[in-house]
Amino acid sequence: MRATAIVPVKRFGAAKQRLSDVLAPEQRAALAAAMLSDVLEALAEAKLVERVLVVSGEPRVAELLAGRDADLLDDPADAGHSEAALIGVSGAVARGAGCVAVLPGDCPLLKSGELDRAIAAATEGSVGVIPDRHGSGTNGLILRPPDLIGPAFGPGSRERHLRLASEVGAEAVVLRIESLGLDLDTGGDLLELRRIVEAGELHGSATAAAVLALDHAAGTGSR
Repeated sequence: MRATAIVPVKRFGAAKQRLSDVLAPEQRAALAAAMLSDVLEALAEAKLVERVLVVSGEPRVAELLAGRDADLLDDPADAGHSEAALIGVSGAVARGAGCVAVLPGDCPLLKSGELDRAIAAATEGSVGVIPDRHGSGTNGLILRPPDLIGPAFGPGSRERHLRLASEVGAEAVVLRIESLGLDLDTGGDLLELRRIVEAGELHGSATAAAVLALDHAAGTGSR
């Protein structure tokens, strides 16, 4: 079974508000765009991803998708991650998908091979919950079928998704995907991302270039 990947993306101007004390709006936007670009690259390399649906109301996302094998679904309300994921699920079902992988656009470490293994492990009637690096949140959902449960992201969502799966009698599986552990929400996440870039683990990526640009701006006295 191959999966349709759903990537909800907030408008760049509203992205990463918790980093507003350390990054200017244009820096947050540039970083969000760079991370999405790297996520899309990983999805393009995944053998078990048959289709990519990006859900966003951000006009610049269309530019990032130019030349890529991905569809853009409009999210006019930009109401939140769960709401955007539902738009993606509806789009996937309309396209005949039997399985979806709901993934964030801000996990630039994503490795296609790890995602392929997680999709391959998805059985009919299962909910795969991919925790964040703190263990309490959800950085990904693999649903087979796509509308088995409604995505319910946010604080404490790992246990919430497991509970929703139990309520519908689905098999609930916690999937450990290291490359999906780090998303960018807090200053601590940014420090960890900077450490990874400095270690050369994202060499040549769009995210690495964006992080280095932040450091250059800091070195020249810009915020």
